[in-house]
Amino acid sequence: MAQVAYVRVSSADQCIDRQLVGLTFDKTFTDKVSGGTTNRPQLQAMLEYTREGDTITVHSIDRLARSLADLLALVEQLTAKGVTIHFHKENLTFTGQDNGMQKLMLQMMGSFAEFERSMIKERQAEGIAAAKLKGKHLGRPVKVIDKATYEALKTENLPAVEIAKRLGVSKASLYRWLSDPR
Repeated sequence: MAQVAYVRVSSADQCIDRQLVGLTFDKTFTDKVSGGTTNRPQLQAMLEYTREGDTITVHSIDRLARSLADLLALVEQLTAKGVTIHFHKENLTFTGQDNGMQKLMLQMMGSFAEFERSMIKERQAEGIAAAKLKGKHLGRPVKVIDKATYEALKTENLPAVEIAKRLGVSKASLYRWLSDPR
């Protein structure tokens, strides 16, 4: 009967220290990826690791899943094999017993997590649209190709791959620049 922790943050630069502070576990699984999918390395490892009688503690419902369907499937999968799952922040525990109130709470809290995820995506899309309207470049920095250097390399009859290499860009970037050399 292992005490297992599952911790998740959305990106590598976020801190996990605030989750499950002061609690002790036999094994901790930590993912630093979005909760929008269940295809997370440490989540999958935890699903493989846990056995009947184990208890998994997760800081909050939204740390396990951001989709109601994913949340319900994970809780069902775990409880079906005899694993208890405890959500620390909400103080909710699920054992697989048919309890209408627990099921309602799980569905409500899961719906809130899903709603929060959709709001995050909506705000992100609004932010991107606003940045584009202001003319801000999104994504990786654009590599500037010096026209004079390109012309000099071109006179050497070098293949495009070699010209791109000497300019410090990919062949695709070189061809993109050639089609629109601002």
